[in-house]
Amino acid sequence: MRKWRRPARTVRLRFTVLYGAMFLLSGVGLLVITNLVGLGGTRTSRSAPSGTPPVEPATLAAANDRIAWLQTQLSDTHAAQSRQLLIGSAVALVVMGAVSVILGRVVAGRVLRPLRMITAATRRISADNLHERLAAQGPADEVKDLADTIDELLERLESSFAAQRRFVANASHELRTPLATMRASLDVALAKPEPVPQQTAALADRLRTELDQVDRLLEDFLVLARTQHGALADRTTLSLRRLVTVALGARAADITTKNLTVHSTDAVDDSAWAQGNRTLLTRMIDNIIDNAITHNQPGGWIRLATTTDGTTAQLVVETGGRVLDQEQVDRLAQPFQRLGADRTHSGNGSGLGLSIVTAIAAAHGGALDLRARPEGGLRVAVSLPLAAVPAEVPA
Repeated sequence: MRKWRRPARTVRLRFTVLYGAMFLLSGVGLLVITNLVGLGGTRTSRSAPSGTPPVEPATLAAANDRIAWLQTQLSDTHAAQSRQLLIGSAVALVVMGAVSVILGRVVAGRVLRPLRMITAATRRISADNLHERLAAQGPADEVKDLADTIDELLERLESSFAAQRRFVANASHELRTPLATMRASLDVALAKPEPVPQQTAALADRLRTELDQVDRLLEDFLVLARTQHGALADRTTLSLRRLVTVALGARAADITTKNLTVHSTDAVDDSAWAQGNRTLLTRMIDNIIDNAITHNQPGGWIRLATTTDGTTAQLVVETGGRVLDQEQVDRLAQPFQRLGADRTHSGNGSGLGLSIVTAIAAAHGGALDLRARPEGGLRVAVSLPLAAVPAEVPA
């Protein structure tokens, strides 16, 4: 037996109740007035009219009996008519009450239709399609004023987002010039014929390492700005398993250095294909694999799987480790968020890896899901719209 649920208290429901209650109150008042007037008009006088000529006693008694019988019949007739009027009025009130509720709901729906359209259009608009507008049509009333105000707000938000992305892209691009200059200056200083002091060489190596880290950070900024900027170009159909295989092969030395064991549960299945930009999808999977290697303990393990469910292609990467807090894991998709050096065993990383994964997945119509494994470690799953396997699969 299904449990009865109270309907949501919407504006349309309140309008319907208000219209129905107003009609019922006015109908009850009209019926009361009608019945009072009707009852007042049916009162009859029992007194004999003046100027009646005298009648014989026997005839007068018979006439009085006749009058009493007629008055009884008339009273019964009026009582029956009153009951019929009352019953008919009650039935009419019930019927019209139901009709008023239905009409009230229809009228309330028509009145609130523009608001529902504005709500649905506003929900469709996100940070990726701020260029869309409500563009409400109709008379210049309160509803159109509300729609125009939302359009102005969206325009300001679009300008703000565009300015932020341009700033990140321009700043990242412009900062590359002084970095290249500093790197060239180090190379020139170390290339002099006279011997370089050991401390100077060590300092130069450290500076070069830091410059490489800053360069990677700027590259991450550029990728993040490009991904969040809008439409993707050069879309092609790619196999997630093959991208994972390439990424693992490129990082074989790092896996060996950390003595990590890689488990793959999809050695044969190659049905997880997605359509998108090759550079960005490759960067997305590289970041996921880098995260699994860097934030792993020596001698640990990595489990990879690519699956499909008919509509989406999914890549799942799991790693072992200590038990993590899910609230902290949820923040990893935001820029510059880490779980701490006690988990990473390394100070490397800019904190942008998973935020770039989130942006790339969202730009391709997918999503990133991060879960703390109950037995310890992290589960990273990225889902993308499933693409058909090409007729001629490249080697």
